[in-house]
Amino acid sequence: MSMKKTDLVKHLAKKIDGQMKVAAVPGRFGQAAGAVVDKREQRRLDAQAGLLPFACKLPAELVRQLHDRAVSHEGGLNALIAQLLGQSLQNDAKK
Repeated sequence: MSMKKTDLVKHLAKKIDGQMKVAAVPGRFGQAAGAVVDKREQRRLDAQAGLLPFACKLPAELVRQLHDRAVSHEGGLNALIAQLLGQSLQNDAKK
């Protein structure tokens, strides 16, 4: 008895699902990645590192440009903004 195409696809999906359940978890999704730090603990870690929250309102186009640059920046958005502000303050101090 031949199977319909939809039945074959269902069986293939079950087979793939079973393989995914058995497969090992890649390193980047390992135990350390699963450890979620709660907000209070994150604030404590940030304070130890000397980081303070700083909120401001910026034009949407400027935020879009910052996000575009932050994608290629190794430290992400926070490090990019810290770098740009630091450079700007140094330039103002030289004037």
